[in-house]
Amino acid sequence: MVRIRPVIEEGIDRKDLSRIRARFLQLNQIRLERAAHSLSSRQQQVLRLLPLLLHVNHPLLPGYVSTVTPSWFNNYNPEPERVQEAQGLARSFGYKPRIGYDRGELYSLFLMGSVGSMGQGVQSDMDFWLCHAPELDASQLASLRRKCDALQDWAHTLGAQISLFLINPAHYVTGAREGVLTSDDCGTTQHYLLLDEFYRTGIWLAGRTPLWWYVPDYEEHRYTEYCAALLGKRFVRPEEVVDLGHLAHIPAHEFAGAGMWQIYKGIAEPYKSLLKLLLIEVYAGQYPQVDCISLQFKRAIYGGDPDPDTLDAYVMLYRRLQDYLQARGELDRLELVRRCFYLKIGVRMSQPGQAKRHDWQRQLLWRLVREWRWDEAQLKNLDRRNHWRVGEVQGERRLLVSELMSSYRFLRQWAQGRADSASTSARDLAVLGRRLYAAFERKADKVEHINPQISGDMTEPALTLVEYSAEDDDYSRWAFYRDNLGRSELEFRSPLKRMPSLLELLAWSWRNGILDASTKLTVLTRQSSLSERDLYELLQCLMRDFPLGADEPDEHTLLQPARVVRSMLVVNLARDPFPMLVNEDVHIATEQTNPLDFSGRRENLVRSIDRLSLNSWNELLVHSWDGPDALPDCLACLLGERMAGLEPQVSVYSFGRTRAAAIAERVAAVVSELMQAASQGDMHFLLQIQAGFHVLEWREGAVDLHSMTGVRQLEEFLGQSRHAGLGWQLDSLALDGHPLRLILPLAVVGRIELFFWVQGEQALILLMDERNCLFSQYVPFYSEQSLLLPWQRFFAALQYRQDSNLADADLLRPGLDVRYFRILPQSASRARTVQSYSLSAPGEERFYPVQAIINSHGAVTLYCNGHEFSELDHGEQLYDRVAANILAMRRDAARYPCYITDLDMPQEPARLSLGTCQLVVKKAALEASLNRALLAQN
Repeated sequence: MVRIRPVIEEGIDRKDLSRIRARFLQLNQIRLERAAHSLSSRQQQVLRLLPLLLHVNHPLLPGYVSTVTPSWFNNYNPEPERVQEAQGLARSFGYKPRIGYDRGELYSLFLMGSVGSMGQGVQSDMDFWLCHAPELDASQLASLRRKCDALQDWAHTLGAQISLFLINPAHYVTGAREGVLTSDDCGTTQHYLLLDEFYRTGIWLAGRTPLWWYVPDYEEHRYTEYCAALLGKRFVRPEEVVDLGHLAHIPAHEFAGAGMWQIYKGIAEPYKSLLKLLLIEVYAGQYPQVDCISLQFKRAIYGGDPDPDTLDAYVMLYRRLQDYLQARGELDRLELVRRCFYLKIGVRMSQPGQAKRHDWQRQLLWRLVREWRWDEAQLKNLDRRNHWRVGEVQGERRLLVSELMSSYRFLRQWAQGRADSASTSARDLAVLGRRLYAAFERKADKVEHINPQISGDMTEPALTLVEYSAEDDDYSRWAFYRDNLGRSELEFRSPLKRMPSLLELLAWSWRNGILDASTKLTVLTRQSSLSERDLYELLQCLMRDFPLGADEPDEHTLLQPARVVRSMLVVNLARDPFPMLVNEDVHIATEQTNPLDFSGRRENLVRSIDRLSLNSWNELLVHSWDGPDALPDCLACLLGERMAGLEPQVSVYSFGRTRAAAIAERVAAVVSELMQAASQGDMHFLLQIQAGFHVLEWREGAVDLHSMTGVRQLEEFLGQSRHAGLGWQLDSLALDGHPLRLILPLAVVGRIELFFWVQGEQALILLMDERNCLFSQYVPFYSEQSLLLPWQRFFAALQYRQDSNLADADLLRPGLDVRYFRILPQSASRARTVQSYSLSAPGEERFYPVQAIINSHGAVTLYCNGHEFSELDHGEQLYDRVAANILAMRRDAARYPCYITDLDMPQEPARLSLGTCQLVVKKAALEASLNRALLAQN
């Protein structure tokens, strides 16, 4: 064909414009035929009838909304066979063209994307652009949108996935549009790059043709001026064309915006997205003078060589990428591009016998394959991609992920290095980076996802699970082998995957589709108690709790740190909780069935915990705890996650022949109690395992775990002021029969609670002060009144001292909230309940006030019934002098205990005031010294 090169200043030959239009339409027709050739007969019907169904409003035809729905394309006259085909859907339909000039409300209909090109597949969606008159009002647009939706539904019944996008040309030409215009569109941030794809892939179906066709590529920089001349001088009639804009300049921010979108798409569809990502890199390298493929396409039309194979949209894309990579010497990337191109097309070239007689895709692809010098083995390997196994998928994944990460780094550098790309925010880049991190980054304990739509089916019909362990090693290693094997066959095979954690191996196999419910499993173990039945039950739980195909995390979620949303705890996985029973070949019959304190041997049956968790970024993670502290360590981890703001769902399982159900039930109960306690705010949670205790303390988001070997150490912990100030929740089986079991849940911050438990001639005093700090003391018991009245006097004096320090505004504050409780039954070995106790007003007989004052240097002064006894005066004889004075005042010189009724100690201004327990501890020490002196008196 003759090259056409119009120059507006020299005048334009109308015949040249007609030849240009004819060349575009000739190539358009070939593309339309190729599109139909690759569609099923029912999909072809949709493509044939869609222009007519939009052109008219007939009540019995698909898509009908109303008679006033916008319709009618200018210069569109359906072929008689189209009308006849429509009559097959509605017999009453008859087409009558409008007489005279009547401007249509619909401008044009285009099909854009891969359909009609090498990239078209049987499952390719069809994206249509429906250009309408700019003056349509809101109600007309709504009616037209309903019609388009109805036509999409009709097409779906015929097996065609179509999308109809409404285009206002007057808005679009200025870059103003709403929403997305293709299934691969990233929204309003991608305008010119989408327009480039439209111009090089679009197939005109009805109505006006693009005004862009009539502007030579060398005039693109003055597109507006050139179009004004074409229309103003009537070289082109306005009612014959639709203007969607030009490609003289692509803003820098579009490369970043489109790149982010393609990287995002590439996480799920790497082959298709990598081609477009690399094209963005090519364009960005030419910025600001970008020679788009669409301009190259138009240049070829004007040059007189509109060869449909050379100008195929996907072939042109490949050629541009090939030239770029060859010029840079990046031949490995070029080979990856060729594989992406080949796999995107989806034509299996290793099976030529299945070729259709006029299969243009196969013929064109065959020429490219010969050019690439691919052999038959390479083609066969690519054609069986849907059945690639682990090794092949992992190798391909490395290349794909490397390319995606390279594109992301390029994108960051591009966005950070140009002020005109500022609309691509750091926030967007951060979200994208986290998506990539969550999808591809390796990290400790993470279950790697190796198959981002590389292979369609990696499922193994049969697998053998093998346990390895060294003689001097208590820990097992696990591996999967293909097929069902015996141990003698293992040395001739290589494992499919080997991992230290059985749960991680199973999760990895499930997440990557290597095993499913149909896989036949064989178990070969050396020392574990895992059976094939246990393995199948575990897999069923895993599949139920962590189904495949979870929703992608949204932007808000990715901008927050990843948090666990679901956990599966497997107790004693492949481990017998009580191996000595097997070794000794004995059975234990016991009423003490608590798995954390089992039988008279007081065994902890929780030997290990393996956890599989899913976080908010859709990452699967595995963690393990082993040994006697496995449960408290696991609980501390769960509690820390709960404090982070989410309440993860937790399921607990145990498998095996030794009390597995009871163990799982016990651990699940503890986890439930802990999570319920955590929901109430800062708290202490007490867990007893065997004779030891573990306290989980959470305060202001921080979690601490404290372990104690017995009750005495627990009481010391409770008496430490640094752990005070929080309420208590107890595991349901902790401290059974001990008075602390009854006392701790009653503790309330701000209240003083005194409990007494009479044990014959002694009484146990347990005091929980206003900060939930514990004081305990055994004292002689004579009567309840004589036991408690000294405490009553002490609290009254304490109240008096506190009132003296109040400011005016606090004078009406209520006094100390002191409550007394009796522990029952008395003189018993196990405490069963507590009973509120009312104390009468204090009497004066037999009691003398004993006041203790300790100055800032630690010197003690005692006041006994008003008489002063100072350590400065009496030194080491202080308590003897006071004891003698007390005995002198007693009628019978009896040596019953003496109590301090008032105590004052210096307060440090920079610190909080002393708690009651701190005072009581000092009080008890002084009383002990004083009572020893009483007993020593002759």
